[in-house]
Amino acid sequence: MSDQIRILSRKILTDGFGKLERIVIERKRFNGEWQQQARDFFDTGNGAAILLYDPTRSRVLLVRQFRLPGFLGNNRESLIEVCAGKLGGDDPRSCIIRETQEETGFAIGEPRFLFEAYSTPGAVAEKLYYFAAPYSLDQRVGPGGGLEEEAEDIEILEPTLDEALAMIDKGEIIDAKTIALLYWAKLNNVMQG
Repeated sequence: MSDQIRILSRKILTDGFGKLERIVIERKRFNGEWQQQARDFFDTGNGAAILLYDPTRSRVLLVRQFRLPGFLGNNRESLIEVCAGKLGGDDPRSCIIRETQEETGFAIGEPRFLFEAYSTPGAVAEKLYYFAAPYSLDQRVGPGGGLEEEAEDIEILEPTLDEALAMIDKGEIIDAKTIALLYWAKLNNVMQG
């Protein structure tokens, strides 16, 4: 560990869907003074997300599903997102290949790793591994829709990239990982092949 940070105490507040822990630390500030902080830290595990795109049809594959924070915070019955899932002990690449088939019904080739990032490092431990992969209609191997035993109820959407970007502007897409990947697609001209 660091000689600039000392963990003074840790207390698990709840351990259900994720683990919520109160951690008290002492940290040496940039000016050299020591400061004590107490933080609540939520850990649901790391995940992976993927942008699936079909350059021949200029389409991206998105999913619509219920998300409790979206409902409680904005009264939205569902959110539009890229395919994503928890690692659950898998490496990020294996996870996203599995999640793609479960959620979308498509068996993809080797996804391209793009980057990794924390979404809300101020309080949430989750780090996402971001991928992209082309897909085509002949890669469909199942219905998709997610796993019922995981309470998933997923609708598949296939807007054009321009339509998806317009959905961000209209406030229809408010998911950070989806916004990041759609803008990555635009910046990298993925529809140009």
